[in-house]
Amino acid sequence: MRAAFVTGGSSGIGLAAAKLLAKRGHVVVMFARDAGKLTQAANGVRAETPGAEVHVFSVDVSDKSALAAVVEAAIAKVGAPEIAIASAGIAEPGLFREQSLEAHETQMAVNYFGTLYFLHALRGPMAAAGGGKVGVIASGAAFFGIYGYGAYAPSKFALRGLAEVLRLELEEDGIGLTLSYPPDTDTPQLVAEKRTKPMATQKITEGGGLWSAEAVAASLLDGMDAGRFVDAPGAQMKALNRLTSLIAPLLRWHQARIIRKVNR
Repeated sequence: MRAAFVTGGSSGIGLAAAKLLAKRGHVVVMFARDAGKLTQAANGVRAETPGAEVHVFSVDVSDKSALAAVVEAAIAKVGAPEIAIASAGIAEPGLFREQSLEAHETQMAVNYFGTLYFLHALRGPMAAAGGGKVGVIASGAAFFGIYGYGAYAPSKFALRGLAEVLRLELEEDGIGLTLSYPPDTDTPQLVAEKRTKPMATQKITEGGGLWSAEAVAASLLDGMDAGRFVDAPGAQMKALNRLTSLIAPLLRWHQARIIRKVNR
């Protein structure tokens, strides 16, 4: 059993996935920006699975050179991974007329390019080691335009497009890809997201329930085990995955009605 690499490993879905992978017996390598939080998270993994081998690398996934260097260092230490999960991401809702260009650039840099850089650094080593499986975290915001997500949604739309292509191309390297569309998940990121979420956006996105990070991570790993391309936990995400092209006009009408009501 080869190692498992996880970005965004210091909290949320990434940390939950790291814990599950350690329980499966993988050597776990966790990547995140905040070294202190990352060390604390790794200690939590070890506490839940005594004897687990866990390594940490502090890095900003949007820094192409730095990420490539730590991935190379991790491979030198534990070998090419069998499992790789790109969970690092940020969401800062806000209205287009109010958000800076920097907010758009940062969310694209972390959510899209951070995943791209991670997978690009791993493709060759994973293929040479016999293949493996990768998990990518998208969002319900990747299905259709949502008011207040002008900076966030495009990064997830781009990630969805990348996954559609890599699903086909990585198969030639013996690497399977699973794209997760998690519903609202009880994570520190969701708490931060709510600080800037416009009222209309809150009303538009409510109703999907709140999932635990552990449940979302378990669903993703189940999807990867089964070789599924899409993992859409919950009835709402399943419906969006299957029916978006049909119900998009209704969703646009629904949003417009809420926006008019909130702004009245």
